[in-house]
Amino acid sequence: MENNKSLFAAAALETSVDLARALALPADPGHFNELHGVTAIAIGTGPITPAASQNQTQRTSLQMAGTEPAQVQAAPSKTAEKTDAQAALSPSWNRFFELLGGKGFDDLNHRSANLQRQIRDNGVTYNVYADADGPQRPWSLDLFPVILSAQEWAGIETGVRQRARLLDHIMADVYGPQQLLAQGLLPAALVQGHPGYLRAMHGIKPAEGNFLHIAAFDLARGPDGRWWVVSQSTQAPSGLGYLLENRLAISRLFPQAFREMKVQRLAASYKTLIDGMKARCQAGADGEDSRIVLLTPGPYNETYFEHAYLARYLGLTLVEGSDLLVRGDRLYLKTLQGLEPVHGLLKRLDDEFLDPLELRSDSTLGVPGLLQVIRAGHVLVANAPGSAFLESSALLGFLPALSRHLLNEPLALPSLATWWCGEQAALHEVLPRLKDCVIKGTYPGSGTEAVIAQMLSRRELDEWAGRIMRHSEEYTVQAYLPLSQTPTWHGERLAPRSTMLRVFAVADGTGEWQVLPGGLARLAGPNNKIASMQQGGSSADVWALAADVEPAAAQSTRGTKAFTEPTTRPGVLNPSTPIARHKPPVTSRAAENLFWLGRYTERTENSIRLAQLTLQSLSGEEQSSQPLLAWLSEMAVRNGLVLESVPPATQARRVFERSLISALADTEQAASVGYNLRSLKSAASAVRERLSQEQWHVIVRADEDFFRHCASFSGPEHPATQALEYSSVEALRALESASSFLAAMTGAQTDRMTRDDGWRLLSTGRHIERLNTLAAALILGFETGAVHDAGGFDAIIAFFDSTITFHAQYQQQREVPALLDLLVLDRDNPRSLGWVTQTLRERLSKLSRNTAGAVQDVPDMTSALPNPGSWQLADLSVAIPGMESERHAGLLAQLEQCCSAAFELSDAISRRYFSHAASSDHSLGA
Repeated sequence: MENNKSLFAAAALETSVDLARALALPADPGHFNELHGVTAIAIGTGPITPAASQNQTQRTSLQMAGTEPAQVQAAPSKTAEKTDAQAALSPSWNRFFELLGGKGFDDLNHRSANLQRQIRDNGVTYNVYADADGPQRPWSLDLFPVILSAQEWAGIETGVRQRARLLDHIMADVYGPQQLLAQGLLPAALVQGHPGYLRAMHGIKPAEGNFLHIAAFDLARGPDGRWWVVSQSTQAPSGLGYLLENRLAISRLFPQAFREMKVQRLAASYKTLIDGMKARCQAGADGEDSRIVLLTPGPYNETYFEHAYLARYLGLTLVEGSDLLVRGDRLYLKTLQGLEPVHGLLKRLDDEFLDPLELRSDSTLGVPGLLQVIRAGHVLVANAPGSAFLESSALLGFLPALSRHLLNEPLALPSLATWWCGEQAALHEVLPRLKDCVIKGTYPGSGTEAVIAQMLSRRELDEWAGRIMRHSEEYTVQAYLPLSQTPTWHGERLAPRSTMLRVFAVADGTGEWQVLPGGLARLAGPNNKIASMQQGGSSADVWALAADVEPAAAQSTRGTKAFTEPTTRPGVLNPSTPIARHKPPVTSRAAENLFWLGRYTERTENSIRLAQLTLQSLSGEEQSSQPLLAWLSEMAVRNGLVLESVPPATQARRVFERSLISALADTEQAASVGYNLRSLKSAASAVRERLSQEQWHVIVRADEDFFRHCASFSGPEHPATQALEYSSVEALRALESASSFLAAMTGAQTDRMTRDDGWRLLSTGRHIERLNTLAAALILGFETGAVHDAGGFDAIIAFFDSTITFHAQYQQQREVPALLDLLVLDRDNPRSLGWVTQTLRERLSKLSRNTAGAVQDVPDMTSALPNPGSWQLADLSVAIPGMESERHAGLLAQLEQCCSAAFELSDAISRRYFSHAASSDHSLGA
């Protein structure tokens, strides 16, 4: 670090460009250096190059037939004859460092820290199944973008657009006339033998034509300086959400460079996708707007953040398979208003899980009968099921001939040389050069990960050759391509990292394709040759620069027909134009999760307050009060703070206290604060698309902060023999911090969420939980005699969070009528039972009016709730017939009614809004 500081000081008078050259570590030999625009060393004989493999492939192989000499001739690459510190930077990187800003390199560490903080605060995550630290981790994003010149991008854009058209033509033929199979241009084993080929889709023409609406292509730059297509994704291409988040983060860190370098914008491509789907969706006969939803596998999917992010950005309803059902060859969404038709489906789910009736029968992620709806032409699915065979690496070898046959033009962007070993000519061609290639499985589910043959011993290589010869159809071999290396900021130096580029094409609804300007770059981890997020890699933003002759403002609309010039100036309302207000539906699943988010928020808040109150009382002035200890013990057991087997505080105060502290963060044996906090987070994650980034950030921070605090006093470094007072102080500190976070959550739910029916259910869940908990607390207060004890009286007031209000209204009175007046009757106090009951009645009444079309016709749900308007203090303080010995029997009867009403109401809400019982006229999916 000191050496680097000295280097910064010595270079103080140099420009940022000179400093970049001085700080750049050399690229690996044989890799194209993006920073300098040259290959690290001269490429001689030895490892196979993509071009050489194509030139040498025999024309008897169908895979490479039609390859043009102009395509396979390797472009002359520059070779680094000087050291990296002496070599000039490429024009794009030279301009980037010129625009680095006033503080230049001195500020990069600060920007990097801000980037990591922003990713963490925004809750951007990527679920890694093999991660020892847990399945969810923050998204990894490098500080520097990958920069593509206008000329480079123009070539990529042309090639990707052409390939998207080609793949759509191939799929249309495979599921239609199958001429490609009949003419031998595609082997049947690669199509009909592929598990992703869906026979149920044969003969189906998707709604309005297109099979594909999104296609992703993975590109790599070779030592020759050219871009090569390595693979393609069509089932549910991931990355559209992450690349948008990358762009927002990096453009803010380098605003001057982003503006001056004329980086092409992304937003228009997303609008093109949605507008294209809407244009092709078949809305209902009564002319209602097309409803498009985004289908996700759920919160445990590796890219769930992206699903929620895209749904929020595109304005789509995020749904899981259980949110949808099929009736009469049509697809419906379960909502609080009943069943609503769905016309378009943007799926982020692999095909095999889509329909358990016709595809994978054990799938719980799909919709029974969905293929039936597709066959009827009543729903547009992007992309249409059955495209998985297009993702096979083996297909790349056949694309040159297919392009000439279907498009009557050669491929503009070459594929990496690929041999499907199911053809004898290709097998015999590739075996002698296997050591210079990469071995892949032809079909998914084979268990074969990509194997770089150069890393194998001679014995291992022979074993692989034997496997390939025995099961040739199952293997595909690709030329090994040393990935180009882009600069990253690492440890005060510019370190090169191997890079792959994912580029997206989207259909615009008119038969044309638009290429998203830029893409998602994946960077290999240190000492890793594979650019994969699942193997410790990271990502980078991709800047596609606009040509100097084209204004930057025009770039967002280039290549699409979906945009027209506005007829009025932005921000000026045309009075004659009606404003179309789109009210998004609340799905039954989202409603249920919002309901439980409200309940767990209230439950967590109550458990925190009770734990604080208990720990303070056990060491306070009233620690010897038996009624207080009895009330606290009963409340702690009923609210899950301690197990029933723990001796009460009236018998073993210190044992009870130690048990309560040890259970705070227990998420398995107890249902204490930690359990409720995790449940709250789980419910929130299921409706993440409905929460602001700030709300989600508060929830994540609350969880992390609480368990970090608890680890400091309950870990192995604090044995049970340690003084208990230390743990009690630390526990109270953790609870105080958690309480602050809960206050922020409550404020966000109250003041920063739209008052739709989903919010009303969230609020209803909170109030049902509050009604039950506070009514039960008062019942126990009378049963244990705590209301007649000074310490118990104050504790009950504190648990109702009404201490300040009570003292302001009643000063130092400790009389039961005053307590009942504030905690039961006062409808200006949001913690009183009267206010909670009245608010519940209002919420449910509005909810019932808004959801008159719900499937279940049940009686008025407010009938179970007591009417606080009829409560009188005198009535609550007198005995009832048959119970004259109990002075407050009337009150206890009302409190019992409140508890039972809370349970009945919860069940009634579940029956009415969260399940759609089968009716006699539905066919599938109930």
